[in-house]
Amino acid sequence: MTATNENLTPMAHAAQNRCFGCGEANPVGLHLKFFRAEDGTVVCETAVPDTCEGPPGYAHGGIIATLLDETMSKAVRLHGVVAMTARLEVDYRRPVPSAMPVRLEGRVTRSDGRKHWVEARIRNAAGEELAAGKALFIAIRL
Repeated sequence: MTATNENLTPMAHAAQNRCFGCGEANPVGLHLKFFRAEDGTVVCETAVPDTCEGPPGYAHGGIIATLLDETMSKAVRLHGVVAMTARLEVDYRRPVPSAMPVRLEGRVTRSDGRKHWVEARIRNAAGEELAAGKALFIAIRL
């Protein structure tokens, strides 16, 4: 799925954590690994495990929302901001197959103070958009 000329840089990952999306210390998590593309988009290539199915052979809708939310969170994090989801909107365009490669892409579209508007999408190996999301993230004070 990755274009041979695409230059992806691994995103720095925090120490062991239990995040369901990216946490290495979560034995039942998705263990997503994100990369920064040259244009500032975050990218993750993965496959939804069949343990996360809704209908047989397809990802559960909540898992699809999780993939989009995690991707958007990483897009905000790429800008050095730790933020939490305030509002999430998901468009389920086509079923997302389980155990098949998919590509997650996300980017910040606008920021204003602590508010960050973000978009993400899930594509199949042919590049077709399967799901898309928009969200508002609010930076948290650590």
